[in-house]
Amino acid sequence: MSTLSEVGRDALLVAGGGRAILLQIANPSVGRGVAAHSNFATRPLDRLHSTLTFVYAQAFGTDSDKRVVRRRVNRAHAPVSADATTDTPGYSAFDPDLQLWVAATLYDTAITLRELVYGPLDPAAADEIYREYAVLGTALQMPAALWPATRSDFDSYFAAESDRLEVTPEALAVSTSLLAGRVLPAPLRAAMPLVRLVTAGLLSPRLREAYGFHWTPRQQRRFDRVIAMTRVVWPRLPRSIRFSLSSFYLRRLRTGADVDVD
Repeated sequence: MSTLSEVGRDALLVAGGGRAILLQIANPSVGRGVAAHSNFATRPLDRLHSTLTFVYAQAFGTDSDKRVVRRRVNRAHAPVSADATTDTPGYSAFDPDLQLWVAATLYDTAITLRELVYGPLDPAAADEIYREYAVLGTALQMPAALWPATRSDFDSYFAAESDRLEVTPEALAVSTSLLAGRVLPAPLRAAMPLVRLVTAGLLSPRLREAYGFHWTPRQQRRFDRVIAMTRVVWPRLPRSIRFSLSSFYLRRLRTGADVDVD
């Protein structure tokens, strides 16, 4: 598990989806855009489908796959903007700094989960994977030069941005609705307590508190047990299972399945 094709295709990373979303919307501009224009809360499965289609197409798809998904995303992002007012800053889905932040949350979440379950990457492999993850931003409007040059530079950028995050009422409303899972099918609703536990456990204590998670030593022990069990079981599963989602979404894209990306 030391190349992008292995790390990025691992279905384990879906477990970090809640954490990545909550990091994204804690950027006030992203949070305002999501609250005003997106459907995270009312159509979470559609949002998951579209996000995974975009990620897998950009990281592992053909040139044709990438063009199709890029057009879909750009079409969906076109109306996502608002002018600045005296009280709040403006935002645009085409803002390269916001695209950088979204791509950064996906990379940081992927590496956090990968190292929790598989252990640290070899430095050379980690550097290569880091460079390749820039495609999640550059596939849209983010200039390649905006992606921090090294992992050390990224760590400094991510720490500085994290210090500026704020859980606004809009972000809190989106997160509460999303993690309640009321619109999900019954089998998936049954998994939401585990999703909430893993999402909260992957957040920093400051953001965990800001999002209203009641985190106790007992919950920390439960989170630690989940991670310990995953370390034992997940790496031993066949690659056909661990990589099944990427294969599914690329097939779905190529057969013309309609995936909304908004």
